[in-house]
Amino acid sequence: MRGIALRAARAALWVVLPAELALVVCLMGGVRITGAVLLAAEALVLGVLALEAAAMWPLYTARRRAGDGRRAAALSAVRAVVPVAVRRLMVHELRALHSLGVWAVRRRHRIPEGALPFSYTEPQTGTMWAFFFASVLETVVLALVIPWPLVHLVLLVVGVYGTVLIVALHAACVTRPHVVGADGSLRLRYGALFDLSVPASLITAARVERRYDAGGLVRVGEDGVLDLSVGSQTTVTVELAEPVEFVRPLGQRGSARTLRFHADDARAAVAALGPKPVTPERTAPSSTPGPPA
Repeated sequence: MRGIALRAARAALWVVLPAELALVVCLMGGVRITGAVLLAAEALVLGVLALEAAAMWPLYTARRRAGDGRRAAALSAVRAVVPVAVRRLMVHELRALHSLGVWAVRRRHRIPEGALPFSYTEPQTGTMWAFFFASVLETVVLALVIPWPLVHLVLLVVGVYGTVLIVALHAACVTRPHVVGADGSLRLRYGALFDLSVPASLITAARVERRYDAGGLVRVGEDGVLDLSVGSQTTVTVELAEPVEFVRPLGQRGSARTLRFHADDARAAVAALGPKPVTPERTAPSSTPGPPA
């Protein structure tokens, strides 16, 4: 019976995973999605989470009886039931929700002293707020027209959570900008979904280059080019001396030698990544007397 429950839980996750991923990619790519679809997706996610909890509880109690601590038992149960890709999506959502608090106090996530942050949210801001107001409107309308108390409550909770998640995704992008370090290193980010650090020693060239791409958020070409687009566009191209490895949002690994990404102020980003002027050091006066006049 336990084996059947585990298989059912894993199958449910693999059914929900593509839908959840598709919604995230569509939202980030500027595709219009109705609030009703978001409500249905979040309701499905909540149902699957309840199924996962029911499947993990026996595994958790078994590990506890075997002598494991609470944390170790919980992690063991999660790893047994939840695939890596799903775990990463859940972590992304939690980080996005955490970004709401960071955004509320007007802070940014890990900007070292002397580093320069570069935002990338301009192409998607209008779309995200349009999604937000549409989600609020449809949540209120559904709450008013549904007569059954239980269904009314479920849809209200799911609608509010979906609306908060839209704002959280945008907040994650605002509070986690690209960063050019004081040493010329580059940190590329997209909210809580993507994070890549590139040492300054690997950067050989940077240029402003606006490109429009209908692909997904993170796309890697066969020629070793990584496109990290916002609103289906990139504005900066960075060439590297050798490929760098990165982790995609769902856990797959890749490598690229050319990086293309969007920065709202592309020229400033390229200038920050360019060669730094070298100031000649001042030498102490010589103690040897000069030639006689």
